[in-house]
Amino acid sequence: MPPTFFCFVKLSRKNMNEALQDIVVAELEPLGLELFELRSGGSKSRPVLDVRVERKDGEAVTVGDCARASRAIEARLDETSTIGTRYALEVSSPGIERPLRNASDWRRFVGRDAVVTAEGEEGALSTTEVRIAGIEGDPGQETVVVEDAKGVARRVPLAAVKKARLAFNWKR
Repeated sequence: MPPTFFCFVKLSRKNMNEALQDIVVAELEPLGLELFELRSGGSKSRPVLDVRVERKDGEAVTVGDCARASRAIEARLDETSTIGTRYALEVSSPGIERPLRNASDWRRFVGRDAVVTAEGEEGALSTTEVRIAGIEGDPGQETVVVEDAKGVARRVPLAAVKKARLAFNWKR
């Protein structure tokens, strides 16, 4: 009887994340959901996969949406054994204070309050709470129009925005 050899192929972390993202995106598509963010953490023996989803129709993500997504992703992960059998899967919405990452996010949330950290004219960063009034300009050259608490409008190049998220206010 010839000897038996075992060969284990270990995926690099980058390839593993790409493989996970491909699986998640493929499972969310038929559910009318899209991937907002994918994070992996935990330990080697018990990885944690944190999946943030959005609805394609722009409506709020429901608990039912998260449950359907979780079942679909879990079934596919178990089938492919991409991250083993002892993992934790967490599926949720981006949250009430979700990040604003691109021009379409800014357009979608016109009229809402946001906390924005942007680079000023002299290179200094400043963080302010503003109301999103609009977005102008060609793709790649967008400018965000925001209003301060007094209603004074100012224009901030989207490229100067370093960090932004929706702001939740209890008063409204």
